[in-house]
Amino acid sequence: MLKLILKKQKRSLFLIIFLLGAIQAQTQSLSVIESAGWLESAFVKWLPDSNAESYNVYFSGEGISNRKIDNQLIRNYGDFYRADVLGLKAGNYTLKVVPVIADVEGAGIVTDALLVEAHDRTGFAFSNGRIPGAYKADGTLKDNAVILYVTQNTKNIDSLIVTGANENPCVGLQMILEGFKKGDDNRPLAVRLVGQITDMDYMDKGDIVIENENNPNGYISFEGVGDDATADGWGIRVKNASNIEIRNIGLMNCNSDEGDDIGLQQDNDYIWVHHCDFFYGDAGSDADQIKGDGALDSKRSGFVTFSYNHFWDTGKSNLLGNGVEDPEYLTYHHNWYDHSDSRHPRVRSHSVHVYNNYLDGIAKYGVGATNASSVFVEANYFRNCKYPILTSMQGSDVFDEGTQTNDYVDMPTFSKEDGGSIKAFNNYMTGQQRFVAYGDAAYPNSTVDFDAYVALTREEIMAGNVVSYQGGNIYNNFDTNATLMYSYVADTPEAAKEKVMKYAGRINGGDFKWTFNNEVDDASYDVIPELKAALAAYETSLVSIQGDTLSGSGGTGGTGGEIEGDLVHNFTLSGKSSSFFNITGNLSDSKGTVNYDTLTLTQCLKIESSTIITFTSAEAATLVLVFNSDFSGAIKINGELHYASAGILSADLPAGDYEITKSETANLYYMSLTFAENTGNRQVGIYDLILYPNPVDDHLFINSPNRIVKLEIYNMNGVLVKSTTDCRAGIDVGELSEGVYLVRLVTDDGYFKRKIIKN
Repeated sequence: MLKLILKKQKRSLFLIIFLLGAIQAQTQSLSVIESAGWLESAFVKWLPDSNAESYNVYFSGEGISNRKIDNQLIRNYGDFYRADVLGLKAGNYTLKVVPVIADVEGAGIVTDALLVEAHDRTGFAFSNGRIPGAYKADGTLKDNAVILYVTQNTKNIDSLIVTGANENPCVGLQMILEGFKKGDDNRPLAVRLVGQITDMDYMDKGDIVIENENNPNGYISFEGVGDDATADGWGIRVKNASNIEIRNIGLMNCNSDEGDDIGLQQDNDYIWVHHCDFFYGDAGSDADQIKGDGALDSKRSGFVTFSYNHFWDTGKSNLLGNGVEDPEYLTYHHNWYDHSDSRHPRVRSHSVHVYNNYLDGIAKYGVGATNASSVFVEANYFRNCKYPILTSMQGSDVFDEGTQTNDYVDMPTFSKEDGGSIKAFNNYMTGQQRFVAYGDAAYPNSTVDFDAYVALTREEIMAGNVVSYQGGNIYNNFDTNATLMYSYVADTPEAAKEKVMKYAGRINGGDFKWTFNNEVDDASYDVIPELKAALAAYETSLVSIQGDTLSGSGGTGGTGGEIEGDLVHNFTLSGKSSSFFNITGNLSDSKGTVNYDTLTLTQCLKIESSTIITFTSAEAATLVLVFNSDFSGAIKINGELHYASAGILSADLPAGDYEITKSETANLYYMSLTFAENTGNRQVGIYDLILYPNPVDDHLFINSPNRIVKLEIYNMNGVLVKSTTDCRAGIDVGELSEGVYLVRLVTDDGYFKRKIIKN
């Protein structure tokens, strides 16, 4: 008998050594193929390990060591995997990729040091101390921020509890945003788009609409992950909103009723749109809307910055203002107008700083001023821009090339509106057809028929006798008003061109590539059929997203969290809605903030006389309740007193029915029920016990060396959705919704947990 035991021990030891060696050998196949830092983000691409079931990715740097990123940031592109880390302050970082085989981490691979740079937060959007969006000025998430991941799979079923919403939880992206519409929820919200996302089931006239009742304490970022986040077929509309950031999204094939890729519709302030790619939309009803209605328009909005965007042959790029309005202040800087036709921008009424943009092969005109506007055009690079700068109803706007005279009746490029006023300084122009500076002796009557006043210094005050020909507009010199203007350092036009070509648009220029034919496209404002067809046929190369489930993907404080068979309830995230716990009582978001297990918790259930929580546990489990950190009082569980220590109460419970009630007044932020395992058991058979097929359509089969006592399937919210003790003929999972599930198996020799994907 002793020999038999020793033989078994040797065999087990050999098996352990063999498996450890196998895991090590498998992880050696991992290979980083690309990694880089970008603007407040970093990414890594790697060749996959064929034996890995999933990957964990960690980042280190700037005081952070091995912090795990959310699963939704890890994506499979078939030939390679990619992970992006968002919300990094400027500095040096490394990323580590770790394969996971049978729920066990193997040896990871680490990138070289990656330099992360800061975003350029310059312009009127940052006036008065505002930082639009869910991120701080250093690039990290603001305190108590909520992250919502939106994918093609989850776009209609993402859910979030929103303070003040008409109905909770809010389900679907537009409903979640409508929850913030009343402006009662002050948590910063980061909506992260992952991959190519087409129209959602519920939208507003074909748009996703962002508004928050101009809440000065509310902040929303609407951003893409990586280089391929795409809004395909729909637009983004912003109205009655404050502190909004939109970034790193490709917008194409927009066919919404409003027709704009992104439109600031009305009454917005402190808005920042940057690093987006703007492509053709569907043709509008007017002849000049063949490339779509508009790319990035703004109406009745002020304290706005549009920067580092890439406009790809757009027809109407930037309309600003839609009538006689109160003056608003906007900044356009470091945008790449790449063979786009007009409106870069076209300004009505407002005071606008246009600097360091690259206007590259422009068929119609660059900057245009109408209707009592004041525009400071500084240090831009104009290459083959037909008319770099126009003032309505004068100069090149009404110039008749055939007669070499001004025609105020038939020739206007604009719509015969009164002229605005333009001050220009330090711009570089090459290849233009015509530009007339105020007082230029080369042009007759140039103090009347001029395109812009060209200043000798940036600080020069434009005199009151320089007026527009039609309307008599006088420049308001907003740019020299020290109490109004922001601090900035303009690049030279040449340096601006290089910076724009490197940074404008999505990360590394985005995943959609196109090369223009300058000989044709510089002068043509027709649709490029090949480009139009390529956009219509665009399909992402994304295969799958780790953690992409159809059970909702809302997280809080930047953490998603996986449910490994345990049941959790986060009152910040889910309010009183639970399919496991029955919760009666009152919620509050004014009882302080609790940090627990990397989560930031801001909403609690008040433990009062009327508060009751009931549940049934089919197995022995450990209950954890999380209160304010200074709470050390008692709570009743089935009438018995249980005491918290430093805000944490832990109680071991046998299987049975339970009721939690008040002993002392307290605030409950979080609770979890962790099922106990038999301590005599060990997790065994991880290489011999096989679940197949995976992904599964209808029936799941199990190959196990041991008898299966029980099988349970949980969704990723930790809710038990199927249980059986008979697995001999396979398990029918056909009724389950698509998504990721956790399978928990109890065998004669231990327990086993594995994730499956239901098609």
